[in-house]
Amino acid sequence: MENQTWYSIKNHEAVVTPSLLVYPARVQKNISSMVNMIGDINRLRPHIKTHKTAEIIKMQQEHGIFKYKCATIPEAALLGKCGAEDVLLALQPVGINVSRFFDLMGTYPKTTFSTLVDNVFSVQSLSQTAKAGNTKVGIYLDLNTGMNRTGILPGKEAVQLYSIIHADPFLIARGLHAYDGHIRNVNIDERTRACNAAFEPVLQLKTVLEGQGIAVDSVIAGGSPTFPVHCRRKGVEASPGTTLLWDEGYATSFGDMPFVPAAILITRIISKPKSDLVCLDLGHKAIAPEMEFPRARILGMEDCNQIGQSEEHLVLKCPSNSDFAVGELFYAIPMHICPTVAKYAELLTVEDNLITGAWRVAARDHS
Repeated sequence: MENQTWYSIKNHEAVVTPSLLVYPARVQKNISSMVNMIGDINRLRPHIKTHKTAEIIKMQQEHGIFKYKCATIPEAALLGKCGAEDVLLALQPVGINVSRFFDLMGTYPKTTFSTLVDNVFSVQSLSQTAKAGNTKVGIYLDLNTGMNRTGILPGKEAVQLYSIIHADPFLIARGLHAYDGHIRNVNIDERTRACNAAFEPVLQLKTVLEGQGIAVDSVIAGGSPTFPVHCRRKGVEASPGTTLLWDEGYATSFGDMPFVPAAILITRIISKPKSDLVCLDLGHKAIAPEMEFPRARILGMEDCNQIGQSEEHLVLKCPSNSDFAVGELFYAIPMHICPTVAKYAELLTVEDNLITGAWRVAARDHS
């Protein structure tokens, strides 16, 4: 079997489990698919929250991608180190992160950094800090289009807030940001209708602002599920992230997209406590545990049900465990790859069914 599957590794004897494998050739395929889908590289702003690695950033740069989105200061710093031209910190900085963000701008002056705001307090904080440093900072207005996580509702208050940003001598109004992660319809037609409905208030806000003589230079929209929809919008930047590594959750839900799993966990059986139970070393600390079972597609164990998990253990109920041996190696595609990657210090690279090296997950920490 190991000579016939794309994911299997021949030199696994010395590999610690659990570990996370990454397949560069498949990452390349996913990058190519992103580029082909959007057509215009100027409208592609991929998020690095999923992989957090310099090697994948550099692979994207080789395809001509120069705009990026990130969620943390360390992710932004990694992009600066990699020489990214344009970086959006898509998490409104508060507290000490305001000064950290400005320090970042000073450390990597060749990178154009910007961030999000959704309230007057944050606007004032960023403006005052920019004034104290005799500099300017780029700002996107973060809009709530139904996610109800961050952002200001498109409407009168949003017009007023963007007008304040536009008029401030220390702020550069770069445009609008609308993340629609709540839109996850499996059917692409239904997803498209939901996405268009959520995006309509964004277009209306842009029209109102421009009618008042306030330019809106850019609109950044969506994540991975709505990437196919936003790809077709002229003048709109799309910012997928999970598309780079993909996972079983998205593969199951969004079969309309051409992306392939490019990261897989390896795990071993550590116990067979009853005749119908098998335990793997794949606990909470090894894989994203926030969703219901199953938390991974375990290849070769499709007839087993995942029934329990603790810090180091994943218990499966199988028709019989007689076919499995303690110490046996299995491969598991995570249901949610993004928080899974953050649990590992490095990704082991696999080429031609051999582990060839490791990529450091350089931006996995918050500081």
